[in-house]
Amino acid sequence: TLTKRMSEDLTDYLTEAGVRVRYLHSDIDAIERVEILRGLRLGEFDVLVGINLLREGLDLPEVSLVAILDADKEGFLRSERSLIQTAGRAARNAAGRVVLYADRITDSMRRAMDETNRRREKQLAYNAVHGITPRTIQKSVAEIMQSTAVADSLRASEGEDLRELMRSVDREGPEALVARLEAEMVDAAKRLEFERAASLRDRIDEIRHTVAAAAGMGLAGSGAGAKRGADRPTAPAPPRSGGRPREPRRIKRRFGPDR
Repeated sequence: TLTKRMSEDLTDYLTEAGVRVRYLHSDIDAIERVEILRGLRLGEFDVLVGINLLREGLDLPEVSLVAILDADKEGFLRSERSLIQTAGRAARNAAGRVVLYADRITDSMRRAMDETNRRREKQLAYNAVHGITPRTIQKSVAEIMQSTAVADSLRASEGEDLRELMRSVDREGPEALVARLEAEMVDAAKRLEFERAASLRDRIDEIRHTVAAAAGMGLAGSGAGAKRGADRPTAPAPPRSGGRPREPRRIKRRFGPDR
């Protein structure tokens, strides 16, 4: 799709139609994004709706069909290069197909299709000369789980005992602890360790949320750190946007049965 709103509306419509579907866009953090892609690879759902995030990074052999909506809307996301890259997400599956939904064939669409056909002809000729039969890469459940283990590492840290977390806060004080973790997060990002940076970011949110919740329930410790935290209450972290479909609603204008 072209917009986040459209991806969410399409997800709602497909959910209402009984399709197992999730959506993926920039509001979803890196860890949940890995979990969503894991679910797609494991067959937990059948359709993944997304926008520009599907152009780069979604390189999965399990993807056998890519459907591009509004392919005739000329622009950055529907340029020749973007169309080729998006269509290429189905290239690792031997039965991969790409469907372009459009009212007309634009110059970008024509050039993208011509370039795809040119590459296909060269690949077929190469395969014929070298006796190559294209096959889809098959990976076991264990291999898929191992490749997405970063999601498990974060979820394990999220389940840490509340008392241990509060002891850490009490030892350093919430402000000092958050400041230290923020410095580590920035340093990790500079070293291009984005998974660690994302983990630290969520850890900071967890600490702020826990301190605020403990203060509300009267569970904050009596140490200096707890006192410093009481002087400066922190609002709970906002809930994650999530790729899980919202409550289904009827989509009448764009994705109704008349279209």
